[in-house]
Amino acid sequence: RKSGSAASGDALASPMQGTIVKVAVEEGQQVAEGELIVVLEAMKMEQPLNAHRAGTVKGLAAEVGASITSGAVICEIKD
Repeated sequence: RKSGSAASGDALASPMQGTIVKVAVEEGQQVAEGELIVVLEAMKMEQPLNAHRAGTVKGLAAEVGASITSGAVICEIKD
């Protein structure tokens, strides 16, 4: 199952350049693996980014309308 995230360790990074159109979680929220974190729009297509692991959302840097670059860390998911 492809999660649609470029994940390394705790960090959830953007797999592509785009604009955040939806933020589905908030700082400190508990998430399950596969749960929607943000929706990214790139090249007129919406790309959901899901949690790559279960844990707590920390350092949520995403806000609707923000442009992000490929590889930018959206948040970290800690135990």
